[in-house]
Amino acid sequence: MEKSRNSTPALMVQGCTSDAGKSVLVAALCRILHRRGVKVAPFKSQNMALNSAVTVDGGEIGRAQALQARAAGIAPRIDFNPVLLKPNTDRRAQVVIHGKAIADLDARAYHDYKATAMKAVIESWSRLTQEFDCLLVEGAGSPAEVNLRDRDIANMGFAEAVDIPVIIVGDIDRGGVLAHLSGTLALLSPSEQARVQGFVINRFRGDVGLLKPGLDWLEKHTGKPVLGVVPYLHGLFLDAEDALERHNERAGEAKLRVVAPAYPRISNHSDLDPLRLHPEVDFRWVGPGQLPPPADLVVLPGSKSVAADLAWLREQGWEPYLQRHLRYGGKLVGLCGGYQMLGRRLHDPAGIEGKPGSMDGLGFLDCETTLEAEKQLKNVTGHLALDGDPAMAGYEIHMGVTVGPALARPAVRLADGRADGAVSEDGRILATYCHGLFDRPEALKALLAWAGAGGIAPVDFAARREADLDRLADAVEAALDWDRLRHLLPDCP
Repeated sequence: MEKSRNSTPALMVQGCTSDAGKSVLVAALCRILHRRGVKVAPFKSQNMALNSAVTVDGGEIGRAQALQARAAGIAPRIDFNPVLLKPNTDRRAQVVIHGKAIADLDARAYHDYKATAMKAVIESWSRLTQEFDCLLVEGAGSPAEVNLRDRDIANMGFAEAVDIPVIIVGDIDRGGVLAHLSGTLALLSPSEQARVQGFVINRFRGDVGLLKPGLDWLEKHTGKPVLGVVPYLHGLFLDAEDALERHNERAGEAKLRVVAPAYPRISNHSDLDPLRLHPEVDFRWVGPGQLPPPADLVVLPGSKSVAADLAWLREQGWEPYLQRHLRYGGKLVGLCGGYQMLGRRLHDPAGIEGKPGSMDGLGFLDCETTLEAEKQLKNVTGHLALDGDPAMAGYEIHMGVTVGPALARPAVRLADGRADGAVSEDGRILATYCHGLFDRPEALKALLAWAGAGGIAPVDFAARREADLDRLADAVEAALDWDRLRHLLPDCP
């Protein structure tokens, strides 16, 4: 692979494992440098995630990069994540290049496609280096996955192509962090090892002085410095890539019980974070083999493979549960793929999400959906069809067109003049293509009141996210060795 010398200060954060702390460390560094007046941007060459965001330039990127952009004080754009992989099955994924879906490929076909994908990565990188004073780069998975080294565009393959330094983060809360860090380094090639500038240990609990013998051993054994030990931050609210927190453990003080199925191909589950984190809501994800408990509100979230996840719902016994839930007065929300499941029929004539064909939906709404190749990607604002016409703001990411009599009672009136979604005749079901439905305080308050919990105080989760980004940045800033990091990022004050 041809090497492109990088002149813009940049630092790449790689991890021993998935969820080691790469995303949050990059977000923290973006906020720290932004507060210092540096024009900084995040970058992740290749991301695999079903939690995505719509950018200001009309594309789709990983949600972590959208969060990192907000930490840097800038709007999300496609160049921050030029390659996004959205798994359809365990073997295939939708490939999104520069914000647009271009193909569904299996693992071998994508491996052959990587040279083309790398061209898109370098195009985005070149544009960003012309505009920003500093770039903070997130790796993917682990660089020690030697089976993926050939044609790698996500970790060391990218770092070597653009010639940037690397630090490696490990999660001590999992246990074995010294083995993770030293073993990851040992599995790298000599040139890759030379590129590693040091380690960061994440999620440490307790007295860091008791860890010092281990840190001394790690530095002596590897010849690489420990650049910082970041403490475990309880209750941090930041958009996750794919991991689900099962419930909020507030059952005793809750005014509303909410459940949602954790299907195999769940997407954009961060839609439900305002419910999961609300201090007066008992929220629970229900996974495979678990019986859904009684609830006031059930939410069917988005899905990357609607037919397959609908079949999973049926296998897990959700259909009679939902029928009983509605019969006894419960409320039901369908978001995007969940909206499509609520109709009478689901058609996929082109085999966009699996085998071509049609299947029965749950039949709770008089509508049907046909999947089409062109994906809808829009940021939207509007008003919910609830008491007080509360304002909402969100985004659309879907490949289906839904029609039918149910749409005569829309759930949302959008600012661009369109109507979206449906409300059932009895008012117990609300369905929409709009992600972010619960994000605005006034929309959240109205939806909770509709579900049976009037009088709940509104909560501003956008403000909470900003406060937690600052809290994260404060903790990381205090934990890192800035003398060494200034050497890695020489133009940063």
